[in-house]
Amino acid sequence: MKKFVVMLTALLALLVGLWTQQSFKVDFISLDGQEHRWNNSQGKWRVVNYFAEWCAPCLREMPELNHFHQQYSDDIDIFAVSFDPLSKDKLITLQQKHNIQFPIIERLNAMPWVRPPNSLPTTYILDADGKVLKQLKGEQSAQQLMQTINLLKTL
Repeated sequence: MKKFVVMLTALLALLVGLWTQQSFKVDFISLDGQEHRWNNSQGKWRVVNYFAEWCAPCLREMPELNHFHQQYSDDIDIFAVSFDPLSKDKLITLQQKHNIQFPIIERLNAMPWVRPPNSLPTTYILDADGKVLKQLKGEQSAQQLMQTINLLKTL
């Protein structure tokens, strides 16, 4: 009986440890050091834009994404993800050089989309639960993004 109690206690401790690990798992860290989870957006929808410095359409849409961020940041979070793996210093330089005014994801530990995009720019729209509802390819405007989100909210 004593062995059974010890084994049951060990199993329970293991399960609690696994649950705790999953509960505190960080899905991504933004360049400012903030830790985030996809399913913990406090009711906000999210827009995630993949870009690269060598991608002319990506750089052309940055002012529109900045505009979107300025207009809708109370209700919708927007994040940028560099398609190319870059160090924190290079991301900071890129952010300053191209005047990116919304958060850049420094480290992506988990993503709710299946795989990184195969073309740029690519933008994902996630609902408040962190579920990907739409993938948009090509340049986006602030108006197009908001129209798409409003349409998705009605479905």
